[in-house]
Amino acid sequence: MRVSGVIDTSGGCAEWTFPAEANAVRTARHAVRDTLRGWELDGGVSDVAVLLVSELVTNSLRYASGPIGVRMVRHDPGALLVEVSDPLPEEPVERDAGPDDEGGRGLQLVACSARRWGTRRGRTGKTVWFELALPG
Repeated sequence: MRVSGVIDTSGGCAEWTFPAEANAVRTARHAVRDTLRGWELDGGVSDVAVLLVSELVTNSLRYASGPIGVRMVRHDPGALLVEVSDPLPEEPVERDAGPDDEGGRGLQLVACSARRWGTRRGRTGKTVWFELALPG
């Protein structure tokens, strides 16, 4: 898998582009976890960020056929912004998953776990973003 990425070593911004391939989710999880560890944001925030990125990249893989972008920005004071982009222009729809449904919980998980979240259209697709509060 050919992944391109840029990481600001001062801890301000990191971004990657993953091909729409099955191992993109695992690769994205590792990239996010390793970067947050380098920014000394281990633990709860890292675990939630990795989980939500995993959900959103999985959704992108399921519905879009092009490259998937992941971007993290550490905002002061105390917020981590994470964006997942893909070339599909349709915004995702949050739905109520039943107890026996195999899927449909990703956006519910984002909505329950993030301080704020939303979507926006771009020139060639959409971005789903979420914000997590940082400790301290």
